[in-house]
Amino acid sequence: LGRHSYVFGQWTTEKVSLVAHAMFDGEIKHGGVLYNNRSRTLIENFKNLMEQQLYPYEPRIYLDKKSGVIRLGYFNVELGAIFKDKALELVLKIVTFPLNFQRTFLQAFFNDEGAIYFNATKRRVKGYQYKDEILFLVQNLLKNFGIESTVDARFHEIIISRRENLEKFAKEINFAAGLCVNGNRSNSIWKKSLEKREILNMA
Repeated sequence: LGRHSYVFGQWTTEKVSLVAHAMFDGEIKHGGVLYNNRSRTLIENFKNLMEQQLYPYEPRIYLDKKSGVIRLGYFNVELGAIFKDKALELVLKIVTFPLNFQRTFLQAFFNDEGAIYFNATKRRVKGYQYKDEILFLVQNLLKNFGIESTVDARFHEIIISRRENLEKFAKEINFAAGLCVNGNRSNSIWKKSLEKREILNMA
């Protein structure tokens, strides 16, 4: 269709966020980039970032009515090649980037892959990722913000516990405003769609 992306240029916090989201809840393919999420907040965020930073064209939008997951499809070979190259670069270089870039990377990870859980005895933020090297990378980045965590390679998750770590997480990283737990799930503890940052504050 004669559609071309913008030149990627220098890394910015917006580009870190865009590429990181494509890595975590997306799919980077030869034929383009997909992003999947149930949260309309995160879907709109990705759509806006893509339009402003790299590709000023509307995606194809798909809705899985059963799960509520929305899929954005950007089918462009040129775009797929850019994301593949920049995702590899981001993983290799994020530890050398400024702290605000690292914070953006962590925010993308926990918004896409994170969950908050607490009861009378346990308070935890968890992040899930099948690539253990990403979990250890996230663990190292969290240390730069004074946040201790544990990686459980068996269950492919990173765990943040203890009040001081959760308080630092809430201050430095947190979840996006408008990002809610799915209160309609049969196993939902809350039985309503509360914001994750609200639950973290309660914890």
